Amino acid sequence: MTTPVTTLVVIAKEPLPGRAKTRLHPPLTLEQAAEVAAAAIDDTLRAMRDVPAARRILLFDGDRTPPGSEDYEVVPQVDGGLDERLAAIFDAVDGPMILIGMDTPQVTAAHLAPVFEPWEVDAWFGPASDGGFWALGMREPRGDLIRGVPMSTDRTGDIQLDRLRDAGLTVGMLPTLDDVDTIDDARTVADLAPATRFAALVDALVPPAGTHR
Repeated sequence: MTTPVTTLVVIAKEPLPGRAKTRLHPPLTLEQAAEVAAAAIDDTLRAMRDVPAARRILLFDGDRTPPGSEDYEVVPQVDGGLDERLAAIFDAVDGPMILIGMDTPQVTAAHLAPVFEPWEVDAWFGPASDGGFWALGMREPRGDLIRGVPMSTDRTGDIQLDRLRDAGLTVGMLPTLDDVDTIDDARTVADLAPATRFAALVDALVPPAGTHR
């Protein structure tokens, strides 16, 4: 089998106070939570420099695109729920594609290595430890396989995976990663990836559990 020409899509929103990583407040201020979100985006884009994507798309909600996205085509997110926003880009891209978020700043090119080798499956799925997913790819992208999936629940990943398999697709599994939603998540991910900008910022802003500043 030949290696497919794979499109990488990163979905992100502008890290503005009150709009980004609001579940980190408290203990962080909304401004600090936005700084942490910006660091997560930066680390994700840095890691993705090492994947051999033929095309790069930033599926973006905001006005100011982040540093490091200069080589990306910027596609605005459509209105609607997350399922609608994801479905729209899967309808818009032709050929094999993989979509990841910015909630896993510990991600590395190695986590996505199978996606950039010859595809022996119809889809790739990266589960998140909270029951969601951090990566979703299809050889022949279809938005209808995403639209209507309830997002941000502890069953989201299972429902999305069932959608793929019920459609007759063979699915390759990527490693399970921790999403950053809460302060405890942030501490966990910072410990997993201590060399990241995200970890340095979390270490500076978030006191260890059981202590006060």
